[in-house]
Amino acid sequence: MTITQLKYVLAVAEHQNFTKAAQKVFVTQPTLSMQIQKLEDELDILIFDRSKKPIQLTETGRKIVNQARNIVAESDRIQDIVDQQKGFIGGTFRLGVIPTIMPTLLPMFLNNFIKKYPKVKLKIEELNTNTIIERLKDGHLDAAIAATPLELEDIKEQVLYYEPFVPYIPENHRLAKNDKIEVEDLDIDDMLLLEDGHCFKNGIINLCKASRNYDGDHFQLESGSFETLIKLSNEGLGMTLLPYLHTLDLNETQKKNLRMFKDPVPAREVSLIFNKSELKMQIIEALRSSIAGVIKGAITFQNVKIISPLNHSKTKK
Repeated sequence: MTITQLKYVLAVAEHQNFTKAAQKVFVTQPTLSMQIQKLEDELDILIFDRSKKPIQLTETGRKIVNQARNIVAESDRIQDIVDQQKGFIGGTFRLGVIPTIMPTLLPMFLNNFIKKYPKVKLKIEELNTNTIIERLKDGHLDAAIAATPLELEDIKEQVLYYEPFVPYIPENHRLAKNDKIEVEDLDIDDMLLLEDGHCFKNGIINLCKASRNYDGDHFQLESGSFETLIKLSNEGLGMTLLPYLHTLDLNETQKKNLRMFKDPVPAREVSLIFNKSELKMQIIEALRSSIAGVIKGAITFQNVKIISPLNHSKTKK
């Protein structure tokens, strides 16, 4: 049994196809098939049921794949230990970022990070939180930037910053004359929300539940982008909440519709999250440092109430 054979097994388990798996690991399909067959002969079991289309894992095969992920991850740790000992910061690094963070945070630090760490080959994907968690657990991401706390056993969280929720309230709205907004003022019935799959939407719903103005059965307008929510709001269809960094790019007319919450300001916690195996920590730390260097001057709020993508909150002063 070799690490290479286990990597081939993981590739087939992921793609459910020998040809695609071979392309993934950069070998010919006959070579991959032969090595997997050799492993099955050695273990005297079938890992894959080849009679099914697409190829399926056998019951024993599923257990082997779960263990193989751990073994491959631990083998990768050896090179990681060497890199850290040498102070080397480089190699491929796969980073997931949730959609409500990607367009505002990345332009703030990415260019400087690439210049400072030219040997790091970043592969960045925009993914929702559930997909990020799955890919972190199966080893297809090295780290991600997401809203926390998630409080998952296999995932570690390193807080980057706390980003306030900012009400966007158009003229003629019932709250337009208020200089500052209280959570109790919110009513889910006139709130424009992001579509399902965005944890920012879940945070707003949790916030409205806290205000007791939520019954779970109401008319909603939902969209996939904050820009659309702003346009709908300007048409008098309701108010919305925006992440603070997004408001920095609004034009002067739009900024007139912004209000702030009274202290403690509702906010989301944004963190670097990664597998408990803590591989490539030198790159994770480099990312954390780069983001901290640019975010410190952009967000200066001290008294915030963290609204979780789950259903609880905490206050940070």
